[in-house]
Amino acid sequence: MAHSPLYHVVFCMVSIMVLKEVNNIITEPYMDEPFHVPQAQAYCNGEWTTWDPKITTPPGLYVLSVIIKRLITFRCNLPVLRLTPLLTLLALPFALTRLLCYHKRLRPPVSFFTPTAESVVLSAFPVAWFFGFLYYTDVPSVLFVVTSIIAATESRHWTAALLGLISCTFRQTNVVWLFYGYISSQLTFLRFRRDGARLPDPPALTASPGDLIRIASSAPKIVLGVLPSFVPYFVDATLFALFVKWNGGIVLGDKANHIPAFHVPQIYYFIAFSTIMGWPALISGKEGLGPLIHGLSPVHPLYHDTHPTPRRSTVTLVLVLLMAFTVHRYTIHHPFLLSDNRHYTFYVWRRIFMLHPVVPYLLIPGYLACGWAWFLRIGADQTLLQALLLPVCVLPVLLPTPLLEPRYFLVPYLLLRAQVVDVSGWGLVLEGVWYTLINAVTMWVFLYRERGGIRFMW
Repeated sequence: MAHSPLYHVVFCMVSIMVLKEVNNIITEPYMDEPFHVPQAQAYCNGEWTTWDPKITTPPGLYVLSVIIKRLITFRCNLPVLRLTPLLTLLALPFALTRLLCYHKRLRPPVSFFTPTAESVVLSAFPVAWFFGFLYYTDVPSVLFVVTSIIAATESRHWTAALLGLISCTFRQTNVVWLFYGYISSQLTFLRFRRDGARLPDPPALTASPGDLIRIASSAPKIVLGVLPSFVPYFVDATLFALFVKWNGGIVLGDKANHIPAFHVPQIYYFIAFSTIMGWPALISGKEGLGPLIHGLSPVHPLYHDTHPTPRRSTVTLVLVLLMAFTVHRYTIHHPFLLSDNRHYTFYVWRRIFMLHPVVPYLLIPGYLACGWAWFLRIGADQTLLQALLLPVCVLPVLLPTPLLEPRYFLVPYLLLRAQVVDVSGWGLVLEGVWYTLINAVTMWVFLYRERGGIRFMW
């Protein structure tokens, strides 16, 4: 991986200039900012008992702003408050460098302040980058999630638990990613432990259903070895359970408009979104598009993973029918999605999904193909359990969310993309150009294409 502070310097300079332009043009709180900004200002004034019941997330963002205010002794006005997500955005490449090195099995740079080019590109991921300029919880949430996972993979479990607990003060569902980091660290530990009690975790692309049975049967033998490192996470789980009991649910405020629902198609939307955003990484590298194409040849190893067989065709048909049932039964037309024309999802829903009743069903083969492509891409360098861990963790995060919202895909996408370990140089350049193009268009529309007081955004 290329190591140079120049990439990060350019990233910082561009981001600072964009924030300045945002503050010059959008001088009043916009969209969700009218809820967040007054709450933060109340905390800055020492009014710690003041709370807006419309706010759905804990006060991590506001506490972080108070800390930053005391460090730099600025006022808590709108431009200064927007520094909070920007600073976390600028710090994100440092954290992503460690995460990428973990998946690539490489030592991180000697200097903590030398992020890789790939980590800078990932930090420019359009959804993360856009919300780095508005007073939202998303980017600080991502930063603490990533740092918690890094600490877990480095066996610093009490630190990981602390960072994970802090991440939950930005978004409650981050508790799932806390356990993702712990389980990921233990899968590596169990795979390479020297006492003989190893977990039989075969490579993902050569695994069979029988391997899951062997893994399950061996679990009781290895559980005692992972219990000591679980203690910090058990403390977090207990605290989270107490919070849910005290609060009467996971959503903090405005519960009437945030009722959990069984939203199976949300998983399909995430797969499609990840493919649209991450196609440069998906097609590049030695395990990218080239091997998938060559996999059509009987002499290529991937032939056996992609070539149709009666059994594979039957499984595919069953999956398609099952997905069609879930699309029919569990598609949700959320009132916010149908009424708020300030978000791109409003137009995607109106002009694609509602074009004709058959359209959602016609997309099913695409969902299936994209999911399989990601599995082949990730599974080429992962064990079976490592490849299954992220999809399993995605389920409790996305299934209960009734609203189609790209911000919900932010953490799972970055964790998915970080597992692609062999993106080529040209693939990384293509990914950077793709992200830059999306960022330029969405920010230009947001700043300069206002219509009747409406600004369009993610």
